Amino acid sequence: MKQLLGFIRKEFRHIFRDPRTMIILFGIPIVQLLLFGYVITTEIKDAHIAILDKSNDEVTREITHKLLSSGYFKLDAMLDNDGQIDNIFRKGNIKEVVVFQQDFGKKLERDGKADVQVIADASDPNTAQLLSNYTNAIVQDYLQKKFINYHIPYEIKPQVRMLFNESLKGAFMYVPGTMALILIIISAMMTSITIVREKEMGTMEILLVSPLKSHHIIIGKVTPYLILSVINAITIVVLGNLVFGVPVRGSLILLMSVVILYIMLALSLGILISTIAASQFSAMFVSIMALMLPTMLLSGFIYPIDNMPVVLQVLSNIMPARWFIEAVKAVMLKGVGAGYIWKQLLIMTGMTTVFLVISMKKFKLRLE
Repeated sequence: MKQLLGFIRKEFRHIFRDPRTMIILFGIPIVQLLLFGYVITTEIKDAHIAILDKSNDEVTREITHKLLSSGYFKLDAMLDNDGQIDNIFRKGNIKEVVVFQQDFGKKLERDGKADVQVIADASDPNTAQLLSNYTNAIVQDYLQKKFINYHIPYEIKPQVRMLFNESLKGAFMYVPGTMALILIIISAMMTSITIVREKEMGTMEILLVSPLKSHHIIIGKVTPYLILSVINAITIVVLGNLVFGVPVRGSLILLMSVVILYIMLALSLGILISTIAASQFSAMFVSIMALMLPTMLLSGFIYPIDNMPVVLQVLSNIMPARWFIEAVKAVMLKGVGAGYIWKQLLIMTGMTTVFLVISMKKFKLRLE
């Protein structure tokens, strides 16, 4: 028994001395718990909206104030006419536009009912549905409290319109997200594992002493995955269109340009991981923990970024998939041109350049 206790103590010491084991045992569960606890929520918070108030009377101002003071909505713009609605949705920041009809307050007082139009961006159908429900509930709550002592049955009837996804198909959201996930797995993880495998088998040393330069080795390693990933992306777009009815309303050339840029970004990440990882298992572990989970949780693929805590919203800015999903949705569902997604393209280009420069430097260090 004494020997057994001594053996158990030794095993504990081994565990406590190894920081990697401690991170896996205690660090990862805590991080996952906090991430899932904060990210997986269906609550709306500070959703960016615009108001088009054609009446601008006391009632519309009170309803607007009630919407904005609820904590669910944040006013991004006051519109002047209907022509601005379509353009402001294509810019991508606005999630909902509330339109009050002319003489709203007068009609409500005279006829006992008035209409308010709620237009939501349904490229994310779950969020659009939630926003319209929240808006309707707040308007009805205002009506009940405002006219509590009146005998006339006052009614404000919201007319809900879903832009870019009239039937609220979930595939419109999941196809771009799935494409981001598949491409980052294939491009980054497979590239990193392939290069690390060469190091483990000792064949990388042969390549390093060959006449090939470091950038030749890198180009030779990533080119097959670039071509295969492009074929994968085309397959996803075609299947999404034929099977799930996801449209491509924008330019196909622009869409493929965004896809190729994202694949190059993922490949540069894979090369960077291969310069850090010592084994295939390490490369796979880093790829899954650093790319796959954040892509699912922090990119806006499943859960709206606006609903996350500020810290996670800031963290989502360094997730390549976030900018890819925003750009692909804008091109496929809203049919916008490059002028509307220049920010996403610029960020992905910058990330690719940074990762490639760091990877090439680390490869040169190995040669020296």
